[in-house]
Amino acid sequence: MLKRKLGKNKIFSYLCIKLLLFMNELMYRNAVPGDLPKIVEIYNSTIASRMVTADREPVSVESRVQWFHEHNTETRPLWIVEDAENNMLGWVSFSSFYGRPAYSGTVEVSIYMDENCRGKGYGKQILRYCIDKAGKFGVKTLLGFIFLHNEPSLKLFRHFGFEDWGVFPDVAVLDGVERTLVILGKRIG
Repeated sequence: MLKRKLGKNKIFSYLCIKLLLFMNELMYRNAVPGDLPKIVEIYNSTIASRMVTADREPVSVESRVQWFHEHNTETRPLWIVEDAENNMLGWVSFSSFYGRPAYSGTVEVSIYMDENCRGKGYGKQILRYCIDKAGKFGVKTLLGFIFLHNEPSLKLFRHFGFEDWGVFPDVAVLDGVERTLVILGKRIG
């Protein structure tokens, strides 16, 4: 029936599109301690750009163990992002904001991608996933802490309706250059 309606070429095109969508489908799983070396490797790969993090030197796996354990599957997930073949493409986390109980419904979203996966549109899929899943974790407010000169990340968050909630002029110094931090926020539900 489908064959008669679409013809052979259109069926082939339809199947190719479906296959491409499947191949680009991202999968998310909770991080386990064995993922920490790759998480750190991906994080460290962003440092030299001076666009993503205020760390100036690579961090060690040992230095990130406590941070890893601050995440949990009930309220503060740390997800590994994989492709259909279980290759780790990156990771995303919800981290507590300010560490006080009254802020328990507010989290910082952090997205880090492997060098080979940046600029390919995965960020949109991942941030959409975070927005869709936030309520399950008791999250009412999502925050992004992004340097003003990190235009791709600012564009990504603004695309999903995040608004500028705070600007901290020249609060970071990277390679002798003062950098401004923008806090973007979005209320969920």
